[in-house]
Amino acid sequence: MKKLVILLATWGGVGFFPFAPGTAGTVAAIPLFLPLSLLPLYGYIPCVLAIGLAACWAAGRAEQIFGEQDNRRIVIDEVVGLLVTMAAVPLTWPSLLVGLCLFRAFDILKPPPIRLIERRVKGGWGVVLDDVVAGIYAQISLRIVLYVFSS
Repeated sequence: MKKLVILLATWGGVGFFPFAPGTAGTVAAIPLFLPLSLLPLYGYIPCVLAIGLAACWAAGRAEQIFGEQDNRRIVIDEVVGLLVTMAAVPLTWPSLLVGLCLFRAFDILKPPPIRLIERRVKGGWGVVLDDVVAGIYAQISLRIVLYVFSS
């Protein structure tokens, strides 16, 4: 079970990347996102919810294994964050690149209430929830960017 937890939490070992593991984890989410993007929204959302619940479980267990809250090797939360960012966004390489960059910016800068969530919500829920909120911020920002550049 310990190996499964580490495999999930580190997104197949991507979390062990020597620098910027969060960014590496976000990029490594693209192969999951691409087939999910083919689903209608009523199929996409339940898949993201299921992945999010599994991420909360794996992240919480991985914190215990690694002996540290929100250890940098845990990147399954970045996977969920990218999936939230890209929900119902037209799939183009520019939209994916901008979405990825916006998500990483919000995840790194942690504007309110992201930092508060990160500090106050413990366990796997806290690890994942701050990335969900960063994904929501990135989703809104991406839609604005796409609107501005389509006009």
